[in-house]
Amino acid sequence: MKIKIGIVGAAGYTGGELVRLLLHHPNASLQALVSRSQAGKNIAAVHPDLLGETDLVFTDALAAELDLVFLCVGHGEARQWLTQNPLDPHTKIIDLSQDFRLLANAQWGTQPFVYGLPELNRLAIQSATQIANPGCFATALQLALLPLAQAGILGEVYATGITGSTGAGQSLSASSHFSWRNNNIEAYKTLTHQHLHEITQSVNQLQGEAAWGVNGTGAGLRFVPWRGDFARGIYASLQLESGLPLSAIKELFQDFYADHPFTHLSDTMIHLKQVVNTNKCLLHIEKQGDTVVVHSAIDNLLKGASGQAVQNMNLVFGLPETTGLQLKANYF
Repeated sequence: MKIKIGIVGAAGYTGGELVRLLLHHPNASLQALVSRSQAGKNIAAVHPDLLGETDLVFTDALAAELDLVFLCVGHGEARQWLTQNPLDPHTKIIDLSQDFRLLANAQWGTQPFVYGLPELNRLAIQSATQIANPGCFATALQLALLPLAQAGILGEVYATGITGSTGAGQSLSASSHFSWRNNNIEAYKTLTHQHLHEITQSVNQLQGEAAWGVNGTGAGLRFVPWRGDFARGIYASLQLESGLPLSAIKELFQDFYADHPFTHLSDTMIHLKQVVNTNKCLLHIEKQGDTVVVHSAIDNLLKGASGQAVQNMNLVFGLPETTGLQLKANYF
């Protein structure tokens, strides 16, 4: 089976990662790579690492009769693009923006977008035609929280997380220049990060609204994100209180992720080189007294974006979840 695929926004970071993954996916057939700014150019002119990999050229419109369209446009642009470019009702959609992640905004056409975190919504994803891919920080933090939410023991959680410069997108800004990022870190969006809403939504899906409240009005997650002086990856540490012994908490995680191929609990401390260039999320848990710390590490462009989008594609089309995603870490 070959899935005929179009990518809108193929010139950006997430679009480029999708191209790299799908060129070597045994069931993918790339039909159209859309970029308004790069139309007519060979893809290697924008993604030079793909020289010799493909002769595909950017276009300004999708090809006809596609099975799947990935939307890699900016936040706030996906809904507008779909309005201006109606797709065939049989074409499936995976949106990597935040436009359809929240239930209040998920409706499009005759049915809603399904929130595409496979470790939470695998069955719903398998029968869906429209997927809202989770945010990068949201993925790293949720995977550190979901087993505890299912057990009903989440109260107030404090978290910090650091992300690489690719998390800011390909457009230049003052804080993404090398001269600013090099040998530098900075906190940003303290307690207000946009991914808090989708994290709260997922926690409430498992634990109910009594603990965290609607839109984080209860105990909730207190999150301080940082910009880091590296290109790829997210490392987050989450702190909470629990009287359960460490062995029981680890068992919750092991049971929750037992049949999920990309999320793994480590007995030793984790670091970014284990996950960069992979679709993995690695977790490590520590406990002192009643204070629990869960560490989480992902590649923000893969498990936090394009890799997870391909994982969702595999589920939607009935393929093994790991197809095309057996990637090697850049350890050295």
